[in-house]
Amino acid sequence: MPSLLLVMFILQTVLHIINTVGASTINELLWILYNKLPTPTSSSAQRAQTLKREIIRLKRELATTSPQDNFSTWAKLDRQHNKATAEYQKLDASLRTHQQTFTSTISTLRWLGTQGARFILQMWFAKTPMFWIPAGWVPYYAEWILSFPRAPLGSVSINVWGIACASMLGLVSEAVAASYVLATKQPVPVGGKGEPMAFSASAEKSEKAGVEREKEL
Repeated sequence: MPSLLLVMFILQTVLHIINTVGASTINELLWILYNKLPTPTSSSAQRAQTLKREIIRLKRELATTSPQDNFSTWAKLDRQHNKATAEYQKLDASLRTHQQTFTSTISTLRWLGTQGARFILQMWFAKTPMFWIPAGWVPYYAEWILSFPRAPLGSVSINVWGIACASMLGLVSEAVAASYVLATKQPVPVGGKGEPMAFSASAEKSEKAGVEREKEL
């Protein structure tokens, strides 16, 4: 059986990823993956994509065909375009209905597997110590806070451990994001005293040229 410490850490990691990426983005990705599998909507989704490409092709051909010079060809393309558009709109409406049901189901399962699971764990193991703090390391009020709400005094409760995991994940995420920005963007130019330069090189040259003109006058 996995450790309760590890279970809570993994749960908080999943919650952090969901909050960072966004639930709507995850739902869209899962819907695309769902249609890639042999599901009831996969054939309709593939047909919709084919019709979408066909509509774009017909629209381009219509734009390059003159109805005055070649009316028969233009009329044929227009009929094909209208037929493909009507079929696509019908399929798209059906897929959107299925997607709403899919999104509702996924959102419910995601909540039960994350927020619901965390709530159940915190209620069920409220009196279970995650680990013990060596005696005398922290004062009494700190021991009381770390054991909140019902863990034995001198231990760390599951609620506090969850908060600590969430805080650590947030700090690590910010550190990674800051490192990425620093690695991909040029640093701000600094002067001799380590302060950011207020003017660019061109502005500095213009200022020096103005000073020289004043001296000549």
